[in-house]
Amino acid sequence: MKKTFVFIIVTLFLILTTDAETKRKFGKELTVKEKTKISDVLSNPEKFDGKKIQVEGTIIDVCEKRGCWIKIGNVKGNESIQFKVDDGVIVFPMEINGQYVVAEGILSVKKYSKEELLKIGEEQAKEEGKTFDPNTVTEPKTVIQIKGEGAVVGK
Repeated sequence: MKKTFVFIIVTLFLILTTDAETKRKFGKELTVKEKTKISDVLSNPEKFDGKKIQVEGTIIDVCEKRGCWIKIGNVKGNESIQFKVDDGVIVFPMEINGQYVVAEGILSVKKYSKEELLKIGEEQAKEEGKTFDPNTVTEPKTVIQIKGEGAVVGK
């Protein structure tokens, strides 16, 4: 009888803690009812620019310095989008890398000139204590990212 009771208590504990660990919420509650495919966003970003969207996928990278962004890969794994939050508002821990995520925020499409990219590259390198090679910037670039509001990591 005592062994059965202990077994039941341990089993309940494992179920409750496992379930609690499977989903982690960051930031605001998710409110968008329909998910948008990352491939749809990347193929026609202007259609979604300035709109609140929700995407899903696998976290393929996490900001090592401040935890201020994650890179989300689509289900097929061949495309990705950056989910950026304001520094300190949400801090993504490194251990969520490789996990499933549903995330939402406002899509931003920004076009940068070559000169702007050179300035940004120099500033980032200085901030990170690295050297910047200006030859890596050869042309203007369009940056597509989600200004993150909320995310749920895990299934």
